[in-house]
Amino acid sequence: MMTSSEVLLEIENLYTAFIEPEGTLEALENVSFKVFQGEFICLIGPSGCGKSTLLRTLAGLLPPSKGEVRLRSTPIKGPERAAGLVFQQPMLLPWRTVAENIALPLELRGQSPAERQQRVAELLEMVGLTGFETSYPQLLSGGMAQRAAIARALAQNPEVLLLDEPFGSLDALTRERMAAALLELWQQLRRTVVMVTHSVEEAALLADRVVVLSSRPGRIIHIIPVRLARPRDPNLLLDPSLQSVVRELRQALKQGESPDNGRKPSPKT
Repeated sequence: MMTSSEVLLEIENLYTAFIEPEGTLEALENVSFKVFQGEFICLIGPSGCGKSTLLRTLAGLLPPSKGEVRLRSTPIKGPERAAGLVFQQPMLLPWRTVAENIALPLELRGQSPAERQQRVAELLEMVGLTGFETSYPQLLSGGMAQRAAIARALAQNPEVLLLDEPFGSLDALTRERMAAALLELWQQLRRTVVMVTHSVEEAALLADRVVVLSSRPGRIIHIIPVRLARPRDPNLLLDPSLQSVVRELRQALKQGESPDNGRKPSPKT
């Protein structure tokens, strides 16, 4: 369960809409919850319900239309250095080696070459990529590339790690191995994590709490605690206690599958 009673993130009455030629697309509506220091949160919901929009808002990349996101009680007004964001695709720069990709945030912060080299070596060991320092992204497997992307996000020592369906493009076996690696990394660092996933099994295995969103516009319909002992590993996926959580999550998802597409027509002039 959560490791601290200290609130790290506060999301309050969040509403996000996009103006398009066809009308106003409402992505999120009245979203409010708190994330505690050291907690692992998973976000699940139907496709297009605003999960990625929410994650980008937490990172400060997307301003809300209404409402507020606060980090340690301070409103987030722009890109937040304390948040490390990992996308579904690794987004590694193909002309830079693994080590150079991981070092990029450190370069941008002006760290010396010696400091960068030491930090990159620590991160490579942490994500199991020692020995691949000089490899280029196109030579890596999907799982290895995603490990490098996670290491790059950790390079800036963020307070919260935001993961947007990071294993979605991987095959089932690699995805399970990556989940195990992420669990091990989280249990080592105890960094706060907010992760989008479409897999209820993955959410039950990884999370302290699972935030379930409705169809667009995304509203919170349930926040389900996962009361399973830690440490956990993928062997737990077959355990009746985890399968009970999976059934609860599936039932919650069914309750949120309304046909609303979140679009309002443009006003006539």
